[in-house]
Amino acid sequence: MSKREDIASNIITVLTAVTSPITLKKITREPFSVDELSEQQYPACFVQSGNETRTDQTISFTSALREAVADYVIVGFVKGTKTNIDTKRNELITTIETSLNSDRTRGGFAKQTQIVEVSTDEGVLFPIGGIRVVVRVMYQFTSGTP
Repeated sequence: MSKREDIASNIITVLTAVTSPITLKKITREPFSVDELSEQQYPACFVQSGNETRTDQTISFTSALREAVADYVIVGFVKGTKTNIDTKRNELITTIETSLNSDRTRGGFAKQTQIVEVSTDEGVLFPIGGIRVVVRVMYQFTSGTP
C-alpha cells in the first residue's frame, strides 16, 4: 500500500476506536446517502482522500525523496432535535479532532497532522446536522516505491 492509503486507513481505524465523548456508529471510506441511514447509525462519517501537493526533497539517478501534503475530508452526520442539533454537531467535531490529535504521525506514516478546516451545514438538513472536517497530513515517501 502507498503511504497515502496507509494514512487514510489509519484515520478510519482511529475513528472506529473512539468511544468518548461519543461513539461513531458508521464509518466508511465510501460516501452514503443520509436518507438511507437508520436511527441506530448516527453519528455517521465517511472519509475521503482529497487534494495533494508534492515536492522533491532530494533527487538521485534512481529515486527521489518527496514530501507530500495531502488533505483528507471527513463528512459527518448527527441526528438531533431543534434544542440540541448544534451541540451534537460540536460533539462530533470535538470527537474527530481529539481522536486524530492523539497520534499526529498517523501510526508512523506521517510527519504531521492538522485539522485545517471545519464547517457545518448550518441547519440546512434539520433534524440532521452535517459537518465537514479537512485534515491536512504531511508525509515523506520515496518515488518509485509503494
